[in-house]
Amino acid sequence: MTMNSISDHDNTDSSEPGFSITATDILEYLFCPRFTYFENVLDIPERQENRFKVQKGREIHEQVRKRNPEYLRKKQGVKDKKSDVYLACKNIRGVVDEILFFDDNTAAPLDYKYAEYKERTFKNHKFQLVFYGKLIQEHFQVQVNKGFLIYTRSSNKLVEVNITEKMYSDLDEIIKKLMKVILMGIYPEPTKYNARCSDCCYRNICEQVI
Repeated sequence: MTMNSISDHDNTDSSEPGFSITATDILEYLFCPRFTYFENVLDIPERQENRFKVQKGREIHEQVRKRNPEYLRKKQGVKDKKSDVYLACKNIRGVVDEILFFDDNTAAPLDYKYAEYKERTFKNHKFQLVFYGKLIQEHFQVQVNKGFLIYTRSSNKLVEVNITEKMYSDLDEIIKKLMKVILMGIYPEPTKYNARCSDCCYRNICEQVI
């Protein structure tokens, strides 16, 4: 399970000891709430390591980061950078690929994606940055109002994403709904996007597909 010390409970108070929500938990919930249910409530493993894209993505991810081009220092006013930073606070945790610190005393997360840029930024990618932004703000006590994505399959295209207060508020709501599924064992409605079912490792046990 990706959450620690989960037990049945009649509320969704994120202050309960033992909670530890990751960026992956958020991505999976946004992909389909039932993904969260199958993996965390029924404890059916995802077996993600068998998927080619995931495995290849990890390889490319490491290659790009080892090259670590200094593409932002001059263009964006970066004064400092930290890589592979593990952060945990208020029952959320994650490893940020890079944290960029700017001359105006703000900061921004940067995340690498083994994907092509499709002329728009998907919701799950945006909220992964929002999640990391929340961690950075809590840990470093700096403002985070933007983040960056690098799409490695589009010649390392760099995309800037604005992070608003509403996005932080929306993230809090996503976390509450995710916790409700886990704590109360609620079987959620599936994703509205049927095309996602073909790429889901739980498609053989979900009646949305069957």
